[in-house]
Amino acid sequence: MAGLAAGSAGLTAVIGWGVHSRRQFLYGLGLAALGLVAGPRAWAQAAGAATHRVVAGDTLSRIAQRHGVTVAALKARNGLKSDRIIVGQVLIIPDGALLAKVIAATAGLKIERRRWRYVVAHHSGIEAGNAKAYDATHRRRGMENGLAYNFVIGNGRDSGEGEIEIGPRWLQQLNGGHVRNSHYNEHGIGICLVGNFETRRPSAKQLASFTALVDWLRDEAPLGVKPKFTAHRWVDRNHTVCPGRNFPFEEMKRRYG
Repeated sequence: MAGLAAGSAGLTAVIGWGVHSRRQFLYGLGLAALGLVAGPRAWAQAAGAATHRVVAGDTLSRIAQRHGVTVAALKARNGLKSDRIIVGQVLIIPDGALLAKVIAATAGLKIERRRWRYVVAHHSGIEAGNAKAYDATHRRRGMENGLAYNFVIGNGRDSGEGEIEIGPRWLQQLNGGHVRNSHYNEHGIGICLVGNFETRRPSAKQLASFTALVDWLRDEAPLGVKPKFTAHRWVDRNHTVCPGRNFPFEEMKRRYG
């Protein structure tokens, strides 16, 4: 039934777009037939998606880590309601470009369990810059460990839009320098989105990367605790407007409490 549904969806999509040529029509029929005959693996490969066939000893978390994706994304892509998988089952791997580097880098770290209790949102306050530029600036200001944040999310100017850059403080598991409050520097993961959100909203790609990263840190990262979401201006009250009045605070409250 899954193959039939996938095949029908492919044919319906081609018809919905409008058939401009005999070749396009036959191509649509071919994809539909592939879904009917060969099942979800062939359909996924035809659509350019990666797949994984479950073998003995596999778990969703191991598969997710291997492919640089989150368990939540893996379950959502395959319509799984639980963590149960069976040997021989073919899973479609979602696009893991957003978090692949973060997951891979974190897998090799020695993280003190229950240390990281907060995720703190920031903006850079300027439209220029990336992790390397901010690291240099912070060192000039006398911060011996450089970049104050654990992660920086680009805006497309000096790094990719939505690109997640990993700071040395995360890779070396050092205290942050992103707020005035020492408790939050010791226990808070600082995420800086590049841009001035006093004048604009974060882009859709930036927010997608931000929520993907926060979701992973809260639900799947090996922290031993589910860190609470907060924002710079809530931590250092009356000292900053960061991350700016156009940051979607209400959306984040609804998402993370």
